Amino acid sequence: MIDTHAHLDGCDEPAAFLVERARAVGVTRIVTIGTGIASCEAALAIAAAEEGVFAALGIDPHQAGGAEATRVDELAGLIAHPRAVAVGETGLDYFYDLAPRAAQLALFECQLELAASSGLPVVIHTRDADADTAAALAAFPGTVILHCFSAPGLLDTAIGRGYYVSFAGNVTYPKATALREAAATVAADRILAETDSPYLAPQPLRGKRNEPANVLHTLAVLAQARQEEIPTLEQQIDRNASAAFGLPAP
Repeated sequence: MIDTHAHLDGCDEPAAFLVERARAVGVTRIVTIGTGIASCEAALAIAAAEEGVFAALGIDPHQAGGAEATRVDELAGLIAHPRAVAVGETGLDYFYDLAPRAAQLALFECQLELAASSGLPVVIHTRDADADTAAALAAFPGTVILHCFSAPGLLDTAIGRGYYVSFAGNVTYPKATALREAAATVAADRILAETDSPYLAPQPLRGKRNEPANVLHTLAVLAQARQEEIPTLEQQIDRNASAAFGLPAP
């Protein structure tokens, strides 16, 4: 099994411990996420040190109004690392609105250009910004991964454009009916699973710090929503992740 989105540099425990616990339950690959230049450097260091860990590198929309947004050139240097497999997370967040929307969009577009020129997939953070996210991605020529999918309004666009749709622990929450319905609709070759560690622990562990080993709880709920056997969906998600991120086989 793979956890396609974890912030190992933001967890309380050392990455090596979290990776070991994940392996013990069959989670053999993890994509760890950079959300700013220092975070990207930390993600790369973890990926270089830990077998089965890869890095997606980006500057998140919350930082679009500050100095971090001027460092895309540095990001371009980091994605040349052999363990870097995607640009992102990047995107738009109109829920928290921690940066001006115009600045968020400008930073997003810069990173889309970087992903397009490098041939890497892009990992998208979007919240309450469906229309602007869809518009910004309309001309993007590469692979799109919608991380922590929580925007049912984007589902038709995602399906129509062939985006990968990744579900996190919030799909397990009792009131998340719309997310489970979305999970049942996504094509078999486009569904992914993640933890978004240390955030969004799945329902059995809700309120605790999340970690990659817990992606198995999300997998179980996705299988139930899709009326599939867990091993079948697990194998499919592994294949999807390998294709989306260009990863070696586990």
